Amino acid sequence: MIGVLALQGGFIEHINTLNKLGIDSFEIRKLSDLENKQIDGLILPGGESTVIGKLLRETGLFAPIKEMIDSGVPVFGTCAGMILLANKLENDPSVYFGAIDITVKRNAFGRQLGSFHTVEEFQSIGSVPMTFIRAPYISEASDVVEILAASKGNIVAARQRNVLVTSFHPELTGDLSVHKYFLSQVCGKT
Repeated sequence: MIGVLALQGGFIEHINTLNKLGIDSFEIRKLSDLENKQIDGLILPGGESTVIGKLLRETGLFAPIKEMIDSGVPVFGTCAGMILLANKLENDPSVYFGAIDITVKRNAFGRQLGSFHTVEEFQSIGSVPMTFIRAPYISEASDVVEILAASKGNIVAARQRNVLVTSFHPELTGDLSVHKYFLSQVCGKT
């Protein structure tokens, strides 16, 4: 079962995508949502990273989710989720989960009006439609990070062990390939 953080942002689109793939999922809004669940993976959706970070602490969810990620539970972060998982932010002193050895630049592609859609190559998948909304990108990645995709010369998808991140929103395109990649390659589900 995949838990989808549902404090703010585009969580329902991830749940709808998982439903299309026949994967059971549930919303994580409060501590009790984590009780008595066999969690095979987590999704941290897009939204506003500062707000999500604040809500994670206010609800008491930050520590147990960090513990799950640190213990190896597969996690997929899109846009704001990528910011929450990065171990460094280029233009912000905040660090949240620090789960992937990357530096992320927030709002790197510009404001809302700078949002765009493109198709780029994604390693092991092929051409993938990508929707960017006030998107960050990865400005630096250590040697232990696998670079999976780039757009406009910037890294927009990467993986390190149990952590997959994208600066784009695959849940908004109707294409299921990036979620399939997460389920098969990161979670080990077939």
